[in-house]
Amino acid sequence: MAAEQKRLKEDRLRTKNWKRWGPYLSERQWATVREDYSADGDCWSYFPHEHARSRAYRWGEDGLLGITDRQCRICLALAVWNEEDEFLKERLFGLTGHQGNHGEDVKELYYYLDSTPTHTYMRALYKYPQTAYPYEELVEENGKRTVMDPEYEILDTGIFDNDCYWDIIAEYAKATPNDVLGAYTITNRAPHEATIHFMPTLWFRNVWSWGDECDAWLEQKPHLRQVAPGKVLLNHCVLGEMIFEVDAGPDGTVPTLLFTENDTNSKLLFKCVNKSPYVKDAFHNYVVKGDKTAVNPNREGTKCAAHYILTVGSEQSVTIRVRLYHHLEKPISAFGPAFDKVMVQRHDEADCFYEEVMGLKSVAEQLVARQAYAGLLWSKQFYHYVVQEWLHGDKGQPPPPTERLYGRNTSWIHLFNRDVISVPDKWEYPWYASWDLAFHMIPVANIDLQFAKEQLLLFLREWYMHPNGQIPAYEFAFSDVNPPVHAYAVIKVYKASGPKDHRDILFLARCFHKLVLNFTWWVNRKDPDGRNIFEGGFLGLDNIGVFDRSKPLPVGGRLAQADATAWMAFFCVIMLEISLILARRDPIYEDMASKFFEHFVFILDAINNVAGEGLWNDVDGFYYDHIYGNNHSLPLKIRSMVGMVPLFSSMVLHDQEMKRHPGFYKRTKWFLEHKKDLAQRILCRASEDNGNADDTLLLTVVTREQLVRMLHYILDEDEFLSPYGIRSLSKYHYKHPFKFEVGEQAHFVQYQPAESQSKLFGGNSNWRGPIWIPMNYLLIENLQRLDYFYQDTLKVECPTGSGKYMRLKDVAAELSLRLSRLFLPDIYGSRACHGLEERYSKDPNFRDLVLFYEFFDGDTGRGCGASHQTGWTALIVNLLKSARHRKSLSGDSTSSLCAASNI
Repeated sequence: MAAEQKRLKEDRLRTKNWKRWGPYLSERQWATVREDYSADGDCWSYFPHEHARSRAYRWGEDGLLGITDRQCRICLALAVWNEEDEFLKERLFGLTGHQGNHGEDVKELYYYLDSTPTHTYMRALYKYPQTAYPYEELVEENGKRTVMDPEYEILDTGIFDNDCYWDIIAEYAKATPNDVLGAYTITNRAPHEATIHFMPTLWFRNVWSWGDECDAWLEQKPHLRQVAPGKVLLNHCVLGEMIFEVDAGPDGTVPTLLFTENDTNSKLLFKCVNKSPYVKDAFHNYVVKGDKTAVNPNREGTKCAAHYILTVGSEQSVTIRVRLYHHLEKPISAFGPAFDKVMVQRHDEADCFYEEVMGLKSVAEQLVARQAYAGLLWSKQFYHYVVQEWLHGDKGQPPPPTERLYGRNTSWIHLFNRDVISVPDKWEYPWYASWDLAFHMIPVANIDLQFAKEQLLLFLREWYMHPNGQIPAYEFAFSDVNPPVHAYAVIKVYKASGPKDHRDILFLARCFHKLVLNFTWWVNRKDPDGRNIFEGGFLGLDNIGVFDRSKPLPVGGRLAQADATAWMAFFCVIMLEISLILARRDPIYEDMASKFFEHFVFILDAINNVAGEGLWNDVDGFYYDHIYGNNHSLPLKIRSMVGMVPLFSSMVLHDQEMKRHPGFYKRTKWFLEHKKDLAQRILCRASEDNGNADDTLLLTVVTREQLVRMLHYILDEDEFLSPYGIRSLSKYHYKHPFKFEVGEQAHFVQYQPAESQSKLFGGNSNWRGPIWIPMNYLLIENLQRLDYFYQDTLKVECPTGSGKYMRLKDVAAELSLRLSRLFLPDIYGSRACHGLEERYSKDPNFRDLVLFYEFFDGDTGRGCGASHQTGWTALIVNLLKSARHRKSLSGDSTSSLCAASNI
């Protein structure tokens, strides 16, 4: 057994706590909803970046390339200063939602390079300019730009020109579960010698100022003090006694240790008296402002830093070493050859682990996959939010404004979050989004099955899930509705848990019972007329509609949604499959299988009911949202991802499999015989299987004819098919925008391939044209499943008009190949995701770095939105295998692996 696999087993069995320490430190805690105690709920303005260095956080911490324990009690991160900046750099800077012309946006260069699932080895890179960081320029220039303009990025400012910057690589390794080694390699990329102030910083999260943390935390305030040169003793009532040591600098001198308290500088911010003269921003005042009285001369407090002043020659590097360990796991020597041996060994073990799990031959593919996994693992974050305490305030603080009791999240007083959670992006989205997380767990299951299962179970627990069965969406509005993909992630992770007869059935059963509650919530809350036509609001697709689908319609009536209805069909199919799996162990689940089978048929009948309130347009051959009211139906004829969701649902049922469940089989046969008007949409074919006739049923929303008609649009390069995947809106709407008039006001939906040109949902995401990997992933997987049923009896033209006909599995492989082009370098070394930025193709210090954006330009493949949205974009690691199959079909010698069946 490989070393990392052994550690995963030890952690799962709780014989060793390998995951206690990890990259769980957020990159942005300021301007989050949790830290917002304003009357108007404007978190961006209430806690700005300018306050972050001076103000203690209530619900978490943030830092630069940092780590913490799973409860965020002790944090270790970096602070740097180039002797030009106005501020000590302790965290990443970016624009708030108000400041960015396309919403919030981080303005830094940083990259996740490696991590094992147990975080016994981690590596990340930060690029730090040597000239003054252009804070004001970034704010002012982006403030001048409109939604029609490109964003003004950090590279546009020119501060990285002439290579005048530092490469700072942070590496962490664990010798034992509570013995963490840190090695920071600082390289001067400038053509001249330069000086940097480098400060590994250790601190306790402030839990003493609020008065309502766990009793164990209140027994005593944590404390740290210097006990020898370069050595700090930490005392924490839960973690016990720990030691933090820093090595001598390159000149052999042990650095000065600075100490202060992690308390708000109330005098600076609020003109109040400080409890202590030593406050959170002391190191900034000491280093940047030269105030030597800012730090505690007694060398004790709740925050400390080692202050290195390093002068480094051009293209030269220095390495700074630190070590944090529990006194019971004390190494023989903190530094020296033994330290380097552990770092090398953990790096080599990471290589062995990924060589075993990735299954990719190409070096270029391995590099992409390795960094995608690294981003997934680095984006695990300690997330703390107790809504009842947040609403009513803390004992040690003034009460919040009464307005908050009637505002955001007031119906979620049961919610108690204090866990390590997979978040989409630790700067732009330093909070969970439930449907994002479901997609995250699909690639996570490849490398850490236990974590994937724990995360999916967590969101079904009673302190997350609402008593009414709703799964929380995200902290800006827990009551917003995300697509019901949690069950899908559950079945995917279950299938990854082992060979068919040795999978984790207990995990599946635990999830199923809570998922039934969620399904019931959908049926009771989102089908107002009981007609199996569903609503759901924006459903995570932000601005895809002609108006905000989460608000009352400007013309009255109600919106019947093609995507919401299709998502419920999708939900039914998954729950049916889970029911049948559980019924193999206990026949009581056959009744549930029958329930979901029949509900699915009712939904597919409703969505396709041409004579009634169906959402299929037989003239156009596509699904549309409809406005219903005053006994009439108005289709909103927008060819978008909304109308594509019906393609995501299908299930193949073999007659022999159904006969294993007599109750379900009997009920299904009765239903098909007595509900012929509904049953006629279920496709059936007879096949020979081991000499026995086997009637195979295909449960799908779309008929063969509908499938072919829809794929005609989807595979048309003038409509949905991009060189880099499937667009979220047809390019047809560029020259033919959809127009909807309400009185004298006209609303438009026009193809926009990249950043949003509307401010719906903040304007930071765009579903009117760009490519979104999770939706492409679902389409690809379902095409594979449909091919399993149709086999070579169905071929479609791909691309439309090309004269080339393919089986559906080959179409799926072709789409995977196109998506892989977003990240794999072309013959010139350029990756489409990096757009026209030549550094990423020509500069050896940028060339192997990959960013996994939130979404991608529908024409060029350039990355848009959150630049580190590795979560669901990491699905690319699963698609690379399908892409290699397509290359093999076309004679590309670099690939040989066939597409894995998802049936």
